[in-house]
Amino acid sequence: MPDAPSLERVSAQTAAARLRQQSGSYAETYEHSRSAPDEFWLQQADRVDWITPPTLSSPSQADQPGTDQGCWFADGTMNMSANVLDRHVAAGRGSNPALITDSAMTGEQNVLTYAELLERVSTFAGGLQELGVSAGDRVLIYLPMISEAVVAMLACARIGAVHSVVFGGFAANELAVRINDATPSVIVTATGGLEPTRQVEYLPIVHQAIGLSSGSVRHVIVKDRPQIPGDITEYATGTASGGSLDVAWLDWDELETGARAAAPVEMRSQDPLYILYTSGTTGSPKGVVRDTGGYAVALQWAMTNIYAVGHDSTIFTASDVGWVVGHSFIVYGPLLAGAATVLYEGKPIGTPDAGAFWRIIQEHSVDVLYTAPTALRAIRREDPTLDELEKYDTSSLQAIYLAGERLDTETWHWANDGIRVPIVDHWWQTETGWPICANPRGLQQLESKAGSTGVPMPGFIPRILDREGNDVTQPGTEGNIAIQLPLPPGGLIGLWGSAERFANSYLTEFPGYYATGDAGYFDDDGYLFVMGRTDDVINVAGHRLSTGSFEEVISQHPDVAECAVLGLHDELKGQRAAAFITMKHGRNRVESDLAIELVALVREVIGPVAAFRDVMVVERLPKTRSGKILRKTIRQIFDGEDVRIPPTIEDVTVLDAIYTAAGRTRAL
Repeated sequence: MPDAPSLERVSAQTAAARLRQQSGSYAETYEHSRSAPDEFWLQQADRVDWITPPTLSSPSQADQPGTDQGCWFADGTMNMSANVLDRHVAAGRGSNPALITDSAMTGEQNVLTYAELLERVSTFAGGLQELGVSAGDRVLIYLPMISEAVVAMLACARIGAVHSVVFGGFAANELAVRINDATPSVIVTATGGLEPTRQVEYLPIVHQAIGLSSGSVRHVIVKDRPQIPGDITEYATGTASGGSLDVAWLDWDELETGARAAAPVEMRSQDPLYILYTSGTTGSPKGVVRDTGGYAVALQWAMTNIYAVGHDSTIFTASDVGWVVGHSFIVYGPLLAGAATVLYEGKPIGTPDAGAFWRIIQEHSVDVLYTAPTALRAIRREDPTLDELEKYDTSSLQAIYLAGERLDTETWHWANDGIRVPIVDHWWQTETGWPICANPRGLQQLESKAGSTGVPMPGFIPRILDREGNDVTQPGTEGNIAIQLPLPPGGLIGLWGSAERFANSYLTEFPGYYATGDAGYFDDDGYLFVMGRTDDVINVAGHRLSTGSFEEVISQHPDVAECAVLGLHDELKGQRAAAFITMKHGRNRVESDLAIELVALVREVIGPVAAFRDVMVVERLPKTRSGKILRKTIRQIFDGEDVRIPPTIEDVTVLDAIYTAAGRTRAL
């Protein structure tokens, strides 16, 4: 990085402008994307294959009434499946590894080359066509982390069907909600999924969900897993509990064996590629709609310039295909880049130990690891000195990328010092589809700052706004993070079937901006620090304080493995900060003594205004399957509110200790 600018007081936007003006590839690229966005993005569009190359770049909502905010490359046509498969095979890379499956549950590994994956995708796509599925139809995918999940997604893309992937194991009523909203004609599932301590049978869940839904489903395709026997005959004949549903139940292997390969279907850039449901503040999930062309262009740029991933790379994204990280960086992004991607069925610890990730890196020569901060914190808790790391050859590893939740500085330093590769925190959302802020290693390795998610990526113009929508003028001062419209390629084009909800959710709070719902600040160098969700800001006796600032301090204590701070109701002060913590493995402390130390630490760093005094030590914190701590659920329990336990919770029994501490009992 060039020399840091002087520390005179400047606005956050001026600080960002200074960063853009500094010499270097990043600064020049970002400035180009701001000053000439049409030219910039048409140049990036040349890096993917089009059937009809676009001549239009930036979106115009008036010209595209079928979308909520307009689409990029509106006059272009392409096929996503052809971009992630056919073009690599045509370029002579058909024998390159494409999809590596690694199951800690079964001990099995398998590699599909680009040519083999293309054959499977084309054949399954032909099977879907034989069932009457065509462009624009919806297909719901309810599968574990097996190769068929990727095959099904790409098969839908090949024929223009819109896939909606739902995390395998979701309860029947939640699955039914998504069926009613997306109205799929086909569900693709398996006999079940494997968890470290249990097996989850999918067929009864799917059967019940269809019975609860509105009746759009006509076919269910089932992949039989030998570890979880399941007989589709009882469902096909109507003898299963719940009776007949007038739905045809088909065996995956039989369908694939008898099908003819399908050719890629020409799709408009703005045609939906997928619907992905994310949580809504009202409890009803929001169906984020992603387009085809803009998404392809954005991910192609990101793989090269953010992750430094290309044809000879292997990326291991430790997520699930049911989340946006899985869509973008297990499936579409790596395969657009021609890389090998690892599909992992397992956990960072317990399958069998804290060395699981390092084993995968050694055995598959992984260049890039992408995971969530909670995974590193789990490894740190079990293996604080990284003894498991030393058992494996991880010399292929070039960098670790983290996203999905806030990365505390203590974990960043631990990983940076112990693993000895760049630790890159970056920030984005389901709605944006790819990183808003990052350190673009493939373009230019910038200085890394603990606690920061990096600098804005091309097309993203984040601003810090106060509650009235005014620019925050002091670097280091928190506010609402909003992004100037239009969003760049790859962002959502709307919410499925709900233009009004799209506007109310993202566009009305700050006109002319996309409201991220996150709070943070810029420093003097234009680096963004995301401190948490805006509803994680608590009001203590009139003082607005970020829970992220508390967590940053508490996580520095040598005995603390992980913490969650939230605002609980207080009769006198309105709210009070309470910390829920887990301790590092092998640390045994008297809870009251630890609480005294943490209160003193917060008072020293944040000040008496924090009025912090409540500390609770728990064995585990309740989390979603993607690793996000369920702060709202904890708060509801302690404040005596009605509790709606999210369907994404990883282990509902973790809440029992929270209920007990709050003097309540969890309803079963």
